Amino acid sequence: MQLNSSLSQLESPALTNDSHSEEIDLDIEPLMRQPVNSVTGDSAFGGQRNNYLAHQKSEELQQTLMGHRHERHLIVLQDFPDPDALSSAWAYQLIAQQYDIKCEIIYGGTLSHQENIALVKLTTLPAQRWTPPTLKTKDLSSYHGFVLIDNQGTTSQLLTALVQAGLPLIGVIDHHSLQGDLKPEFTDIRPSVRATATIFTQYLQTGLLTLDSSISQHVKCATALMHGLRSDTNRLMQAQEEDFMAAAYLSRFYDAQLLNAILQANRSKRVMDVIERSLKNRIVQNNFSIAGVGYLRYDDRDAIPQAAEFLVTEENVHTAVVYGIVHDEDEELEVVIGSLRTSKLTLDPDEFIKEAFGQDSSGRFFGGGRTSAGGFEIPMGFLSGGNENSAYAKIKWEVYDSQIKQKLLRLVNPKDNPIQPE
Repeated sequence: MQLNSSLSQLESPALTNDSHSEEIDLDIEPLMRQPVNSVTGDSAFGGQRNNYLAHQKSEELQQTLMGHRHERHLIVLQDFPDPDALSSAWAYQLIAQQYDIKCEIIYGGTLSHQENIALVKLTTLPAQRWTPPTLKTKDLSSYHGFVLIDNQGTTSQLLTALVQAGLPLIGVIDHHSLQGDLKPEFTDIRPSVRATATIFTQYLQTGLLTLDSSISQHVKCATALMHGLRSDTNRLMQAQEEDFMAAAYLSRFYDAQLLNAILQANRSKRVMDVIERSLKNRIVQNNFSIAGVGYLRYDDRDAIPQAAEFLVTEENVHTAVVYGIVHDEDEELEVVIGSLRTSKLTLDPDEFIKEAFGQDSSGRFFGGGRTSAGGFEIPMGFLSGGNENSAYAKIKWEVYDSQIKQKLLRLVNPKDNPIQPE
């Protein structure tokens, strides 16, 4: 297999099996020795280096897929998948089909954000909800492995069951910071890239799948990737060169009217109620807006990040954190879920959330983040349920609300006592 000599143009089908491009002797060491910008960390030839990495990872993925021909895999997303995860998983599924690998896209939680629901419905994106009880009814022996996309297993309740069933981890493709000691067959974790959709668009550009505007499925997948890229880069305002190049490539194939229809999806009344609750309950200190919104239904979980996105637009606020207790009555499951949104360039959401909430007994962080956004999930375990007693439910919320505020305000106001005695 040969890398196309025009590494500066990712559109080159460098990885197609019938490529006849001339092989070149690319010495990557001179690129690595170029002067580095002390602010951005990029070298003068960062573009060439990024292109080289994209080609290298595409080639590695192709070799991995070739070694799994005719198999059946699961693509596992975070419990509450966003457009970046959904679109990237679909792209992986289409790429894997080239090698006669049948993939099913699954998630353990729910779709509640109106744009995510619209994305799946309007594009017929083939994602399935598998709850833990559903997983017990599945014959996992019919699958040969699983892949984690836009996550590293820390945000999926399905992971434990898959590992216990003996399914091997074939690949991890993500743009978030490294979350744990994973040992997949193939790894492409690039925190410097703003969206996993950008990584998958690079796979397409290097020839792992040739998009065809006459194929409806390709057009819809390109539209989904554009939405994923757009959403994870804050409408391209935080996009890097690689993201812009990926968007330029997708612009040849995506359906602008379809994307507009997805973006025009209306907020539900329940989401508006949560936003209103966050406004009433927020406290603002040192330009941080912190709001607990109480109990939410499992299906309304995505109202939390939407409330955070709203609060961060307030004057003199650069960071918003919104959290609540999300409960699933069917599963008798409760978890504290929170979202962070920030416009402060010097605040690293990943570091902030990990510092605030730490790790569980197994060493897994309760949350993390990327540029301008982050989230956390804290299981309630033994204290789950019992909310039919309103007095008990009120006490439980007050305890969790105070504890979360205390952990956050220790970082926001390290010299102050965040919990003032009455």
